[in-house]
Amino acid sequence: MLRFLVKRTLSAVLTLFAVSVLTFLMFFALPRDPVSGMCPRNCNPERLERVRQELGLSDPLVVQYGGYMRGVVAGRELGAAQGGHCDAPCLGWSYVNNEAVTDTLVRVLPVTLSIVVPAAVLWLLLGMGLGLVSALRRGTWVDRVAIGFSLTGASLQLYFVGAVLLLIFVYTLGWLPVPGYTSLLDDPVRWAGGLVLAWLSLALLCSANYARLFRAQLLETLGEDFVRTARAKGLPRSAVYGRHALRAAISPVITVAGLDVGAALGGTVITETTFGIHGLGRTAVDAVRAGDLPTIMATVLAAAVFVVLANMLVDLLYAAVDPRVRLG
Repeated sequence: MLRFLVKRTLSAVLTLFAVSVLTFLMFFALPRDPVSGMCPRNCNPERLERVRQELGLSDPLVVQYGGYMRGVVAGRELGAAQGGHCDAPCLGWSYVNNEAVTDTLVRVLPVTLSIVVPAAVLWLLLGMGLGLVSALRRGTWVDRVAIGFSLTGASLQLYFVGAVLLLIFVYTLGWLPVPGYTSLLDDPVRWAGGLVLAWLSLALLCSANYARLFRAQLLETLGEDFVRTARAKGLPRSAVYGRHALRAAISPVITVAGLDVGAALGGTVITETTFGIHGLGRTAVDAVRAGDLPTIMATVLAAAVFVVLANMLVDLLYAAVDPRVRLG
């Protein structure tokens, strides 16, 4: 197990290294002035030239990349034109927000986490529950209703579902407040009330795919030889489904869930825009619109970290569910 964990960790580190190199080269190796992208509006020519000198843009690209990564690991001096000293992890200075990019991420990441993590729990429980019931009641009206829900959910768009939920529960019935973010530590009730519609919207749409996937996998697993053998041995139905069939059928669900959660943590742009919540997704979009280069780079790296960590978690769960994976 330790060898398996070391291999996956090294693979994750190499992946993040490759992403960081490509991201850096995309903005600093192309034939354009990167400083004009970092300070697009409120910098005069003198300040732009000072920023170029402080960033060492006359140095080789390898040296520039080393300075950037050294800032991520140990912090660096950005100079007076960029806010002075920047503590690790230093991702640069945003002239649009007039603050360190790390401070921006610290402010918006809890918002995105508060949206994605509870929504992921909901869509997994709802999707796998529907898939389980549908598979166990194959061919009945329950199965047809579950399939109909899956097809409907897969065909809808989040901005439409979100708008309908807002119209019903906020503006018509008045049961919920206008969506917004309040820190969980400050007021858990307001935190949940401001985000519940975002959770429901994501859960309703994402669970549809998981219901179809889990139903198909479970039906296929129930026809396998080891399940028939377990039945022939006279094992209780709960043991056949719980100990054998469900454990084998859940592996593809783990893979898809890891990718979906990692991608969602990288930025739920449509969800945040629909409900007027400012998280990582809207921060990335605003940075692109404003030409805020340091923030764009930081959001790309943050999204890569989430995807890589989600895949590492999937590998670990695979190893726990299927011991054969540890041999790979």
